[in-house]
Amino acid sequence: MKHIRRLSAFGLTAAVAFGSGIGEARAEDAMSSGDTAWILTATALVLFMTLPGLALFYGGLVRARNVLSVLMHCFAIACIASVAWLVIVYSMAFDDGGAHQAWIGGLGKSFLAGVGTDSLSGSIPETVFFMFQMTFAIITPALIVGAYPERIRFGAVCAFSLFWLVLVYGPACHWIWGGGWLAEMGVMDFAGGIVVHVTAGVSALVLSIVLGPRRGFPQEIRPPHSPGMVVTGAAMLWVGWFGFNAGSALAADGNAGMAMTVTHISAAIASLVWAFLEYLRFGKASVIGIVTGMVAGLASITPASGFVGPMGAVVIGVVSGVVCQYFTTWIKFRFKIDDSLDVFAVHGVGGIIGTLLVAVFAAPGFGGLGLADGVSIGGQIQVQATGILAVAAWSGVITWLLAQLIARTIGLRVSEESEIEGLDIIAHGERGYDLT
Repeated sequence: MKHIRRLSAFGLTAAVAFGSGIGEARAEDAMSSGDTAWILTATALVLFMTLPGLALFYGGLVRARNVLSVLMHCFAIACIASVAWLVIVYSMAFDDGGAHQAWIGGLGKSFLAGVGTDSLSGSIPETVFFMFQMTFAIITPALIVGAYPERIRFGAVCAFSLFWLVLVYGPACHWIWGGGWLAEMGVMDFAGGIVVHVTAGVSALVLSIVLGPRRGFPQEIRPPHSPGMVVTGAAMLWVGWFGFNAGSALAADGNAGMAMTVTHISAAIASLVWAFLEYLRFGKASVIGIVTGMVAGLASITPASGFVGPMGAVVIGVVSGVVCQYFTTWIKFRFKIDDSLDVFAVHGVGGIIGTLLVAVFAAPGFGGLGLADGVSIGGQIQVQATGILAVAAWSGVITWLLAQLIARTIGLRVSEESEIEGLDIIAHGERGYDLT
């Protein structure tokens, strides 16, 4: 069996044959208290991104009569993903798949079978690795919440998120981080440009199309009901993203430090670029715009954060600020697709940008850590593009099939009357605000 871990030397995620099973410590393996303490902290930071960061960010962007439904979606998904990760998805992603290793992991780690307090994954306990990776499995389907607010059934959210984790996230995670076929090709995805952002972004776009637009879209797009809530959630996302990217080094070392540095730089640059472009177009820079630029910069640097230096972070921040802003308008008004909170435009496009540009800015000439021996920039771009296309196609097809199945069984969309009344009352019997 193979011991699966991320290689902190280059941030590469790969399967490394140690000749013993995952979690079976060899004589030369030793737990690092420093690495363990950092990944414990990073795990809390990444969970903090979803609860409450993403929940508040999305909640503030919708109408007041739907704020509780968005918070509920994020919270319920966190619970569902946690259980699914324990039961099957962790094993699918990181267990040895034997003859099928290229495509999917085995079931030997279901319910953490065989994992004890002394089981190691590299220099940290496997339980810590399990929890750290769980927080990624939580936030990825939670990102998709931004595609369907104000019009989807709560039961559909729960069913879709569960099956999506098993059928989309588990395989994609294994292909790249669990020693699957894309890892063997040499795809570079340090912290989830493909595994998290491309899967969520493409799935959000497809689900938006199947579900259909909100009532009155695009003529009656309402402004966010609580910009203050949006900024609060965005600030939490920025802080939590340090655990997301720097934690992906799986060690408390210089690689983690550089990942944290470039993450911050890209976010700051993209925020300023987005605000400047808004000022040029509208004469004012909005607070919603600057925090959306921040998310675009963070999503874009994610796959590259363990490979590039500050120069790469600056360029990725600029490109993401320009391109992602363009896509937010293009998707909604050119194609009339109601990806309500711009999941594809920000996360999907951002993940693609960073996944492609890492092939360039990982080169030592640009301050990066270097490509694999014998691999050119052009060759690595081809590998990166293959990874993007394969995972995007898989995500899109499975999402379409799941959406069709759910629509024909438990139902996907609420009635027009329910949409007018608001999902807080209709789905949950509560109101976000009582001003009487």
